[in-house]
Amino acid sequence: MSDEPLAEYDGKTPLQMAKTPHIDWLAKNGQAGRLITVPDSMHPGSEIANMAVLGYDVEKVFEGRGVLEAASMGVKLQPGEVALRCNLISVEDENIKNHSAGHISSAEAMQLIGYLNENLGNENIKFYPGVSYRHLLVVKNIETSVNCTPPHDVPGTPVKDVLVKPKSDAAVKTAELLNDLISRSQELLKDHPVNIKRREEGKDPANSIWPWSPGKKPEMPTLNEMFGIQKSAVISAVDLIHGIGVYAGMKVINVEGATGLYDTNYEGKAKAAMDALQDTDFVYLHIEASDEAGHEGDVELKTKTIEY
Repeated sequence: MSDEPLAEYDGKTPLQMAKTPHIDWLAKNGQAGRLITVPDSMHPGSEIANMAVLGYDVEKVFEGRGVLEAASMGVKLQPGEVALRCNLISVEDENIKNHSAGHISSAEAMQLIGYLNENLGNENIKFYPGVSYRHLLVVKNIETSVNCTPPHDVPGTPVKDVLVKPKSDAAVKTAELLNDLISRSQELLKDHPVNIKRREEGKDPANSIWPWSPGKKPEMPTLNEMFGIQKSAVISAVDLIHGIGVYAGMKVINVEGATGLYDTNYEGKAKAAMDALQDTDFVYLHIEASDEAGHEGDVELKTKTIEY
């Protein structure tokens, strides 16, 4: 929840501006310490930090964000298959407008991902629908040594400046393939009925895919194997966190109305955690709303989500 101090808010951060009596009570009466959740050698992403909080040596076991989301979706990777997170994004004037296509609904996104799979998929390429803008791309026999830019890091950036780049000679064809899929997706999506309707309603169109964080099936021990935790559970609205839970040997608890946004079912998630603790040793309760508000650059909303 931390941020740089904001001059336009008298040098305060959203966390300092938020009214947080319960967090304050926990900080005063509990134990506080510091933990490096992102090694210097790795990018500061949610997947890295959450795995580190759970006790994993991420430099040894991390194999990309896509494989974790594949596990959550029940997609079992075969030898030679590489999974990538595949965002539906909004492009305007050849720049990335946002990473989420205006937080497109899952129902709309399912239509678009199905359409892309019909037109771009084959025996080596498969698209799988996820939640809102977060989807999965599985490709056979490609390299993972490519530099893929997370789209939430570069809003306002020209697409051509952040296309996939190879890290080795062997990965040149992989980069060309992924960039070709991006280009072809833009042609297919620009006049799709879902996007025509979204533009008519004043919403951002989902007019491009953005694949990133490639990886193969990881070798991750369970929490039971690492720490002797017999029964554990995870509660989240995000496929990524569910996927970490699957590999960690945790029960995935789905809560109705959990959206990952400011309007998520906070009370339902809290109740689910308390209910689970009746017969579960450890519950990992994940709240995404503040992170999404931060990606949107919305200071007021981020402050509210911290309070919520």
